[in-house]
Amino acid sequence: MNLVLRLASIALLLAVWLAGSHLAGPRLLPSPQAVGLAIVAEARSGALAFNLGVTLARVAAAFSIAMVLGTACGLAMGRRRLVDRIGDPWLVLLLNLPALVIIVLAYIWAGLTETAALAAVVLNKLPLATVTVREGARALDRDLDEMAQVFRMGSWTRFRHVVLPQLTPYLAAASRSGLSLVWKIVLIVELLGRPNGVGFEIGTAFQLFDVTKILAYALAFVAVMLAIETFVVQPFERYVSRWRPRPA
Repeated sequence: MNLVLRLASIALLLAVWLAGSHLAGPRLLPSPQAVGLAIVAEARSGALAFNLGVTLARVAAAFSIAMVLGTACGLAMGRRRLVDRIGDPWLVLLLNLPALVIIVLAYIWAGLTETAALAAVVLNKLPLATVTVREGARALDRDLDEMAQVFRMGSWTRFRHVVLPQLTPYLAAASRSGLSLVWKIVLIVELLGRPNGVGFEIGTAFQLFDVTKILAYALAFVAVMLAIETFVVQPFERYVSRWRPRPA
């Protein structure tokens, strides 16, 4: 039943898209067939796979760095009041600083380099991961901490068997929300200052007013990210939250 509803929703989307193409004209809104042919053409030339690979590599690198740093910062802020008081103003600043400002400043200060691009994406994702993990750290069961101290568990053993299992649902939530943010920021970073990637191709197509190519790359990349969300992120989230009671 769920699959039928999904297919019906996709069919409705295509019908609305086709109707909009007839009303707006192929220059402003190309038909699904035209966009599909453009995707095939880019795939045959090898450009689609190359640019998707480059962008996915940047997404993976920035996401991994931001999650590691965000987990460390969030855990420290959630378990140490002094660290939380010192770090909270920085966290508020990063949460409210527009992504575009961070990207532009990174490129100005560090040049149009890969390091600057990744740093800009990491700084945009870092505060969200930190906030989520901090809330998880604040919710840790103190009785379990006391039990670990009574049994004289080492730091790593305590983290592995006491802290991490309680923190995992928050890490899953941070991963799911963070992944959707990271890939969007990566496209902006590529558009503004990288010589390849999906964002670069969309920027080039924008300069030529090539709506067909814009939609082709956008839809191809969205399809890849939806596949990652469906087959990687959601199963992981269900696995780590399996102990929670399900709503009736």
